[in-house]
Amino acid sequence: MSDRSPMHQQIDTLPQLVRDIARPFDQSARGTFDFELCHAVKRIYLVGCGDSYHAPVGAELAFHLLAGVPTQAVSALTFSRYVVSFLPPTGPKTNLVIAVSVSGVVSRTIEALRLARQMGATAVALTGAPDKPLAQEAGKVFQTTVPPLPDELQGMIVPGVRSYLASQMGLYSAAIRIGEVRGHLTTAQADALRAELAGLADVMEATIAACEPAVRDLVERWRDAPEFVFVGAGPLYGVAMFSAAKLLEASGDPALAQETEEWAHLQYFGTRPDTPTVFISAADRDADRMAEVARAAQAIGRRTVGILPAGEQAISAYLDAVLPVQGPVRECFAPLVYSIPGELLAAERAAAIGAEYFRAFGGGRTVDWADGSSRIRDSHQIDEPLR
Repeated sequence: MSDRSPMHQQIDTLPQLVRDIARPFDQSARGTFDFELCHAVKRIYLVGCGDSYHAPVGAELAFHLLAGVPTQAVSALTFSRYVVSFLPPTGPKTNLVIAVSVSGVVSRTIEALRLARQMGATAVALTGAPDKPLAQEAGKVFQTTVPPLPDELQGMIVPGVRSYLASQMGLYSAAIRIGEVRGHLTTAQADALRAELAGLADVMEATIAACEPAVRDLVERWRDAPEFVFVGAGPLYGVAMFSAAKLLEASGDPALAQETEEWAHLQYFGTRPDTPTVFISAADRDADRMAEVARAAQAIGRRTVGILPAGEQAISAYLDAVLPVQGPVRECFAPLVYSIPGELLAAERAAAIGAEYFRAFGGGRTVDWADGSSRIRDSHQIDEPLR
């Protein structure tokens, strides 16, 4: 029996999971996104809740660059209650809605997909559960079922890291497929991108090994921290949201995500100078602004760390420490790898303070989501879009 925490053990499985699902997910994408659909679509909406919203935020850039179609990531409630009624009236099958839910039972995402169909959109369920309600509401199902965990890890309730990775891989596979069919990518380019995506497993493996000792040191130094802030832009804003979510789920610490520019307008004025602040950047289009923001954080006394490419110098010059990503990763695929240090931070913090994941669903919280706001599986659904 491993002495590593259950969350650590699941993080350890991620590189192999990429290797295991890359080809099956590509095959599933080919079966789901046919020629008629890919050529008709003029706008794409990526919809979900929680981690299944964070993954679409991280994948938006990939759809812009690789699929060549204007794409918007929207939380399921915002989409179903405020956006779906105003889809562009561009004709049949021109609006594509991809609803993400690993479990396939989240009420708000089901509602969003059902209303999308009512408004004439092509509705695709990206899910690991083809027999659940989300799939039943969909016009097409993009199946993203992941291989089971080893027997010793079965039955553990752990903050989702494998499910988030599966959603990311599915979305990237969809973007490449749509771009190839539309002629935005050549077949050679699409195949190279698929190989590149699968090859990131090696970068993930090396990143886990490089970051884990540094994370352990940070957690010890930050033992007194009352809150945490994660900062990112573009696709890595999705990683900032996901990282804050994992910390909340694993250790219960107050944690929030902020977009890089918005940090300079808001968190810059916080009264606690020593708030641990994690800057996440692939050192690409956001690099100049991230360096300015990191410098400002240093000037006001924040405890700072960066999740950055190994060897990066411009941003890291203003940080106390760096959690280095061990290899080249194009910015639109960065969420797949840059989420790992945040996962490690959440796992290590929970282990260090002896926290029970999800607060053991105590204090009015319930694992079956029975009461109040926790009713994510049987929440009331509206029947008609806003007219």
